[in-house]
Amino acid sequence: MTSADSSRQSVKSLFKMLEVLEAFSSSDPELSVVEIARRTSLPRTTVHRIVDSLRSVGFLEQDASRDRYRLGLKLFELGGNALTNLPLYREAPPFVDTLAKLTGEDVHLCIFDGAQMVFVSRRNQVARPHNTVITMEASPCHSTGVGKATLAFQSEAVIERVIRAGLARFTPNTIVEPKRLKAELAAIRARGYSVDDCEHEPELRCVGAPIRNSAGRVFAAISASGPSRRVTPERVPELARAVMTHAELLSIRLGYQPAPHNPPTSPAPERTTKRRQRSAAGTAQSERA
Repeated sequence: MTSADSSRQSVKSLFKMLEVLEAFSSSDPELSVVEIARRTSLPRTTVHRIVDSLRSVGFLEQDASRDRYRLGLKLFELGGNALTNLPLYREAPPFVDTLAKLTGEDVHLCIFDGAQMVFVSRRNQVARPHNTVITMEASPCHSTGVGKATLAFQSEAVIERVIRAGLARFTPNTIVEPKRLKAELAAIRARGYSVDDCEHEPELRCVGAPIRNSAGRVFAAISASGPSRRVTPERVPELARAVMTHAELLSIRLGYQPAPHNPPTSPAPERTTKRRQRSAAGTAQSERA
């Protein structure tokens, strides 16, 4: 085997390991070898070998009593290191705190990992034991305020990839039809903010806005959410203004330079009135002449 062949084989092995790790999720934190093989379409013997390797370095842990596996704390350690080194993580706290105080609602800040939204920061006004959004470390794109606010500004290829991965239903309001989701994303792009209308959790409404990096690319989102009895449809525009303002300020802090507002294309009303008066006066003088 040549060095090039060896290199390609190593890359393939790394991709297979990544597939195994990505088989786990917040909804399925523990999996057996059979389940991993089914999800990854890898041979069971290959999965056995990969699982043993990952377990030996702490990336997986085994529940020996049930022969099931879960993600290891070593991954949590590495993820924590990556998170604390993000400029977003360092710059976000003042904006998250201010938005929470201004709205009186829970504020979540998440970053897009290419498939789902990963929590970076959160401020919860009231602990709600049944609120899965608070306890999850990641959330889907199609059913959450932060997810839709981010997904709306991704490429068509990314949107299609998220759709192909599956649009799970969480509540009767969850958008699970690709055509409806694309229409919703178009509406978000037009108005600049998203609304999770009790789509991820019953009786929880959320308003989100995109965050841009220095290149202007949307890579994260911030949201304010609360019980639907308090965050009513009538209150959404008020929350949207606050969320969008804080999203833009945080984006600017990260190096984003928003385009200057376009000047009005029509004359100001006062000038128009004066112009009409001058025109009328000129006409009157012509008639007298």
